[in-house]
Amino acid sequence: MPSECISYAETNYFTNLILDYLSQKPEVQKFYNRYPKIGNFRDQIEEKKASFSSEKRQVLVKVLEKQYDNVEISGATAENIKSLRDENTFTVTTGHQLNLFSGPLYFLYKIVSTINLTTILKEKHPEYNFVPVYWMATEDHDFEEINFFNLKGKKFKWNNADKKAGKTAVGFLNTEGLQEVFNLFSAEIGVGKDALFLKNLFEKAYLQHDNLTEATRNLANELFKDYGLVILDAQEKELKKQFIPYAKNELLEQVSHKSTSKSLGELSNLGYNVQVSPREINLFYLTEDFRERILEREGNYFVHDREDIKWSREEILRELDENPERFSPNVVMRPLYEEVILPNLCYIGGGGELSYWLELKEYFKAENVPFPMLLLRNSALIQTEKQRKKREKLDISNKELFLKQHELINRKVRKISNIDIDFSPQKEQLVQQFQQMYDLAKKTDKTFLGAVKAQEVKQLKGLDHLEKRLLKAQKRKLKDEVTRIANLQNALFPNGALQERQTNFSEFYAEFGEQLIPALVEYLNPLEENFKILSFRQD
Repeated sequence: MPSECISYAETNYFTNLILDYLSQKPEVQKFYNRYPKIGNFRDQIEEKKASFSSEKRQVLVKVLEKQYDNVEISGATAENIKSLRDENTFTVTTGHQLNLFSGPLYFLYKIVSTINLTTILKEKHPEYNFVPVYWMATEDHDFEEINFFNLKGKKFKWNNADKKAGKTAVGFLNTEGLQEVFNLFSAEIGVGKDALFLKNLFEKAYLQHDNLTEATRNLANELFKDYGLVILDAQEKELKKQFIPYAKNELLEQVSHKSTSKSLGELSNLGYNVQVSPREINLFYLTEDFRERILEREGNYFVHDREDIKWSREEILRELDENPERFSPNVVMRPLYEEVILPNLCYIGGGGELSYWLELKEYFKAENVPFPMLLLRNSALIQTEKQRKKREKLDISNKELFLKQHELINRKVRKISNIDIDFSPQKEQLVQQFQQMYDLAKKTDKTFLGAVKAQEVKQLKGLDHLEKRLLKAQKRKLKDEVTRIANLQNALFPNGALQERQTNFSEFYAEFGEQLIPALVEYLNPLEENFKILSFRQD
């Protein structure tokens, strides 16, 4: 499979903060602990090993064995779970929402990046074990973000009649209403061996499981069980018990808000956008019916918009001790929770995720929890062989594909046109002529300078206007080429966005079949900091 790469900066889709992080600019280094170079993992291992107890490992394995009790587990995954009892076993973790049928394609890239990093680490440090973990974001409650996926330009949306949708954690939601989605999906995906696999995958995950947590676990396990992926739902009482001391600090001292305020100010002063702004208390109160913010006023605690749920300080601490599973960390505290319950070395995420992790180093320091390495997940653009040939015939480089469409079309029209549409020489000549007039005006009457300047601006604008009209005329003349260029780019960048953020993996699986995931595993190296362009050939 042919593959190329370009730098993240050349894509124009990544923020300055992420680009500066990848460049390890000195001003950004204070916001992370160790950069994810292979040579830095030894120190990360030693730091995590010293802080993670055997008791935590036993609890983690017990929870995972319970969660996998009714799952068709592979030997590789079973061995990975078992190995977590060993003090020489560590995790690499990625997280993702419970998007319907995995959501956008980057779901695969996240997990493949995680799997591949554990393989690289094992080769470098054979005396240790490294386990890839997918952290299911079961406690998120934004149903509108996860209730659809896109296939062949069509949106497949789950209209859940459950009154709890959008009010409580999505992991609690039942899977009612997905038969209709399945029927529409089955009609769209077509026939053949690969289409049948996808239909069975959807049916088994969503129509044979009662809630979204179990459905998503089944889906991810079916896709990645051969690679030993371990899937974790952290909404478990035994795991939340380990987080009680940190939740208490949050309730009583507002540690996350106080410790991150300085970092947010420093990031803002450096010109970076703040990804997440912590609240005074970054905990939700979670039941199967609702998930609401916990607020504190004058020493009393209450649940936002629920006047009937109110505690004194003593009462809320007792509630936390007795029912820790009801205290749900938000996006600010979730990273700390993850690192408390996992023997984790590295978190792998997208640009947005890494941006808010970079706000949190001081919070981890305040709570005396090792800050993990942060690695940008792989990103890729998949081209079919047919698309690759079209691109080459149109003489478009992979780098040019990432231009804004009007820039790409203008560049190509100028290149293939049989006349010169660049008026730069004429503009330069005009500027030189007016320079002579400026010199003359200075010698005669300086008040004449303004009139000369006005005339220069007018004539340069006139040349600009003529150049644009000529370019427009050439676009009409070369309409077929322009249409082909636009159609190709629209196919590779649906809705003008990165393919990985729009298209569901099933579109590619239906075309390339079971070679899709192994090919991604082969070609996506998480330590190669570039954007991959992959050209798939059909078998």
